[in-house]
Amino acid sequence: MLRFAGTIAALTVAAYATTASADQWADKMFKERTVDFGAVPRAAKIEHEFLVNNPYKEDIHIASVRSSCGCTQPRVLTETIKPGETGKILAAFNTHAFTGQRGATVTVTIDRPQWAEVQLQVRGYIRTDVVLSPNYVNFGSISEGAAGDKKIAINYAGRSDWKITGVESNSPYVTADIKEVKREGGRVSYELDVKLADNAPKGYLNDQLTLLTNDRRATKFPVKVEGRIVPELAVSPAALLLGSVQPGQEVTKQIVVRASEPFKIVDIRCSEQGFTCRPSDEAKAVHLVPVKFTVPNKPGKVECKIEIITDRDGQQSTTVPMTCEIGAPLAGT
Repeated sequence: MLRFAGTIAALTVAAYATTASADQWADKMFKERTVDFGAVPRAAKIEHEFLVNNPYKEDIHIASVRSSCGCTQPRVLTETIKPGETGKILAAFNTHAFTGQRGATVTVTIDRPQWAEVQLQVRGYIRTDVVLSPNYVNFGSISEGAAGDKKIAINYAGRSDWKITGVESNSPYVTADIKEVKREGGRVSYELDVKLADNAPKGYLNDQLTLLTNDRRATKFPVKVEGRIVPELAVSPAALLLGSVQPGQEVTKQIVVRASEPFKIVDIRCSEQGFTCRPSDEAKAVHLVPVKFTVPNKPGKVECKIEIITDRDGQQSTTVPMTCEIGAPLAGT
């Protein structure tokens, strides 16, 4: 009987060690596992992206995420993370339905290449005396090279001497000015004027402003800033990945080229032989460009760029990189 009990204990310890080991390899993928939002306004858009880096030689697959509290709503932004790449898990603080000090444990479940769970901690204080309208700064889609300007109202109810004393930005492309517009007893209204610089880089804008106050209990609170800077000439897909192809094979793909105004494609060039593309004399805002590639007979990797030249602003152009791996000829060919 004692021998049986000892065997059960040994198996339990071994199982625990295996689970701990699984958690440790998964833990290494997270540079941070805790976020404290601090004091945040009621109904404000408050989010954080946990980065998940894959340092291993196999794909990582995130099966699910769950939260211990409705005050935090997690979402997997990248289900499969390839070796050397970084994925994201979004944690959104539910400031609409909850108030006061709140916290949650977000459990991330990984099922491939092996099972593991990682726990993330989210906490913050949702204050009811400060309200933003709208609840964050949204520039929407802005053309590359254009400036942006958005205003939001900030209303406070509480102390008669409460003040916003300054604004800090964590982006060189986002600036803001704060102006008091009304004060009646314990109610104060401010206008926050947020500007986006015309040299902001293309892509998704995800930044934050920090408003400083004279409130000793909560000296600052965040205001989220979002937008998308769209290039004057956009191409999709950003790269042509033809994968594995055979010598002599003909591969046809389609490239979509967009601009804010109608334009013509005056020329299409490629450094690699075997490509066939036709420019378009028709002026339109969206061009569907068929590209045909006749695979050469020499095995190996092909890397080149397709340059698309337009009649915009002195023949503005864009390039699309292309890669493929040419295999050995099939037997009997």
